[in-house]
Amino acid sequence: MSASPLIVIVDDDVMVCEATQDLVETFGFGVRTFTSANDFLKSDCVQGTSCLIADVHMPGTSGLQLHRKLIASGLRIPVIFITAFPDERVREQALRAGAVCFLSKPCDANDLHGCIRSGLRSMDCVGSR
Repeated sequence: MSASPLIVIVDDDVMVCEATQDLVETFGFGVRTFTSANDFLKSDCVQGTSCLIADVHMPGTSGLQLHRKLIASGLRIPVIFITAFPDERVREQALRAGAVCFLSKPCDANDLHGCIRSGLRSMDCVGSR
């Protein structure tokens, strides 16, 4: 029996992290949250991350920079970007770089669930969720 996929949320807004965690847990997934990209990169769960939900705009390392670092290190983690400041140019850049989805905050629960499922399917991590 395989373990539940681990969904990681990286957002500098603690309230957004908590709300997104609560929502993703209702989908039946395990969740870890981090308030900075660097905290996530230093954690012991990078290798076990099945799907990453990252804020685009964060102090220090942005979500886009985090995605580039993961790719450069050879990690193929599906990434869903969320942002309170939607910008078509940034959206196109993120999707060209391989992001699964680009959602505006607050994001619709069904849209987020669909994006997570899509990301997990791309990694063959999803079962019957």
